[in-house]
Amino acid sequence: MGTTKVAGAGVDVAALETLYAEMEREEHHDLKGVVIVRAGRVVSERYFNGDSAETLHDIRSATKSITSLLMGFAVQKGMVHSVHDSIAAYLPGLPKDGRERITVEDLLTMRSGLDADDTVATSPGNEDRLDESTDWIRAAYAVPMKRAPGEKYLYCSLNAFLTGAIVENATHMPLDEFAKANLFGPLGITKFRWRQVPVNRTTGQGNLEITARDAAAIGGLMLNDGVVNGRRLLSHEWIAKSLASEVAISDSDPYADAYGWMWYTRAAPVGGRKIEVHFASGNGGNKIYIVPSLHMVVAIMSSAYGHGYGQRRSQEILLRVLEAVR
Repeated sequence: MGTTKVAGAGVDVAALETLYAEMEREEHHDLKGVVIVRAGRVVSERYFNGDSAETLHDIRSATKSITSLLMGFAVQKGMVHSVHDSIAAYLPGLPKDGRERITVEDLLTMRSGLDADDTVATSPGNEDRLDESTDWIRAAYAVPMKRAPGEKYLYCSLNAFLTGAIVENATHMPLDEFAKANLFGPLGITKFRWRQVPVNRTTGQGNLEITARDAAAIGGLMLNDGVVNGRRLLSHEWIAKSLASEVAISDSDPYADAYGWMWYTRAAPVGGRKIEVHFASGNGGNKIYIVPSLHMVVAIMSSAYGHGYGQRRSQEILLRVLEAVR
């Protein structure tokens, strides 16, 4: 299934059709959808391998970027006073063994100092330890400190889970309900699923299921500096810090140059020039790409979970789309 709206879009439709045809023939059969929005209009979309515009898709860790936005709403509403607050102010029972020096911002930039690294299977705070737990908060509290907060970027889902837990505690609402009231509702997102875990928690680090179009709508919020239909939804300051290059990560991430508040940034090489792209990223190649200089959002849904080719494929799709823009 595919649609292409051409007038005034500034997109090489033939190039996109060639790309889509290649994706339909590729061997893995787990690419699910591509939606391209420019200047607020869907200019092209295509679905693959049984998906459609109505299909809910698990975007995995791209969810982290949305959890960061929900923290933004909690701060904007005064329910969380500041990103410079100690996380202990919002996590009752947190051990006072140095963890009280972790700030909310340390979680948002993946610099908590906790002994948690999703790239190392034996790490005490590896995401698998959470998945195996019968009480996720208790499991998170048991992860020891390894270094000073703010010292080093280490990608770990534990930080995003704790971010979501803080939002839940501060707002006295489940994370999915808070999202529905403050983010999804205003964006017109009415159909979604979000994994629930023990005990009475929503997985702030992943497993949100939304449609490709709704993923693109979230990208549109970021592209439009937090404004939706002429109304400011989220502050300029939060959007700017989310997309800022707060931490250089190219030495540990081949797909990104920098990390902000749970959003990535990369200078994508296109035709001898570099185009700045911000993005949310999830296992398997799930992406929400934001391209400010081209007024464009590209959402890619993929089920290549656990396979490195999924990330490579999504990056290649993005580069081909950027090459097709006039």
